[in-house]
Amino acid sequence: NKDFQEDKEALFDSVDTVLATLDVLPPMIRTGTWQAQRMAEAAIADFSLATDAADLLARRGVPFREAHAITGKLVADCIAAGKTFSDLSDAEWAAVHPVFATERPPLTAMESLSSRDVAGGVAPNRSAAQLAGVRIWLEAARAEVNARAGERETMMAAPTN
Repeated sequence: NKDFQEDKEALFDSVDTVLATLDVLPPMIRTGTWQAQRMAEAAIADFSLATDAADLLARRGVPFREAHAITGKLVADCIAAGKTFSDLSDAEWAAVHPVFATERPPLTAMESLSSRDVAGGVAPNRSAAQLAGVRIWLEAARAEVNARAGERETMMAAPTN
């Protein structure tokens, strides 16, 4: 005689949380102020772009396991020296790996985003295209909802015999 709703309590709680969030999020975003420079600095703090360095090495033929180890040592050396990737000289980059003698991984969040220029990627042009597609879909969905609402109103107003 177990109520089969009891096993769904977590689902119901999560729906309540999402709905509550949807109430507060739009006004928060509308009235928020953004510190773009601070956001850009935070985006690359703590070597969050280290994966880009490993990816560059891997794209140039270095096995990813080795690229990961090289990048891990680079991060450890930077931390020990109190430096960031942007602080490294050309000679320091070249000493890490020969690939870095001629190429650098992205050093800013925007460079990192822009380097992901593939379908579904986060490059600004790809994001803009995805946003345009979503806007088209949203307009079609709104039109469908409005059409169905009109049908419902017509049905409700129809005389009954």
